[in-house]
Amino acid sequence: MRKTIFFFSFIFLIVLLSACGNQEDTSDDSKNKNDASSEEVNLYTSRHYDIDDELYNQFEEKTGIKVNVIEGSADELIERMKREGDQTADLFYTADAGRLHRAKEQGLLQSVENDVLNKNIPENLRDADNEWFGLTKRARVIVYHKDRVDLNELSTYEDLTDPKWEGRILIRSSENIYNQSLLASFIDLNGRDEAKTWAEAIVANMARDPQGGDRDQAKGVAAGEGDIAVMNTYYLGGMLNSADEAEVNVAKQLEVFFPNQDTTGTHVNVSGIGITKQARNKENAVKLIEFLSSEDVQAQFASANYEYPVNPNVEPDETLKQWGDFKEQDINLSILGENNTEAVKIFNEVGWK
Repeated sequence: MRKTIFFFSFIFLIVLLSACGNQEDTSDDSKNKNDASSEEVNLYTSRHYDIDDELYNQFEEKTGIKVNVIEGSADELIERMKREGDQTADLFYTADAGRLHRAKEQGLLQSVENDVLNKNIPENLRDADNEWFGLTKRARVIVYHKDRVDLNELSTYEDLTDPKWEGRILIRSSENIYNQSLLASFIDLNGRDEAKTWAEAIVANMARDPQGGDRDQAKGVAAGEGDIAVMNTYYLGGMLNSADEAEVNVAKQLEVFFPNQDTTGTHVNVSGIGITKQARNKENAVKLIEFLSSEDVQAQFASANYEYPVNPNVEPDETLKQWGDFKEQDINLSILGENNTEAVKIFNEVGWK
């Protein structure tokens, strides 16, 4: 009887040990699976260009890190990040330094110290605290009709306040972030009073109430609704190379002028990216920013979307080269976000719709 009890006790012990061993193996398998699934990075973006998707695919092939992309408007994504807390994305990618500053102001981004990024991206094109980094650049220029505007008429942004431009200027609404950032740069360079005077005079010289996007301003000039437009360079570059023949015909009637070359320089802005405060895949997020700021990738941005590269070692696309080199405003783009609230107030004060 004792032998029987001992025998069954022995068998039970073996089964128990075996079960524990299997459980440990299962745990290891689960750990390995979790490690594999962690090779990802989650990106919120307001950009919607084919080249972006192509570059994410290249990054995945090069690193094995999966890029999970969710698109939306910048303001929608900022609200989503606030709402989601530590369950939000790793990266926030959007156009305009002003929008990036909004995310920073609300405590949604974190500072990143990285030698590769510091080398690839000039100091004035990244946040003063390294909470966001510019990846592509565009200039906000004067576009004029070749047959109705004499080049000698053009000089500076400030000159657009002259009565000679009355009824000739087309520009977007005051709700447009690009115009808000343009005025924010004037606040920094010229002071609030002069910035307000400028905005007030532009309203007086508008050919029509603001309507549509930058392409619509170009089309308006071609149609004779105005003689000049204020718009971003990459829109005109895209129109010149468009599959839409009508857009090409519009763009061929227009020419680019870089204002303030003898004074404060032409206004530039960026599309930029920041790592979220709650990023769960920070290392992978840094790798993606490094990749997007590298020379090869910057060249692809430039040729596909007619944006200026931020990496100083990369040349612009041929379309942009034909417009020539230009002097840029000498300001850190963080200023555009810092002065945004004041710019909006000025627009409201002068009745810029």
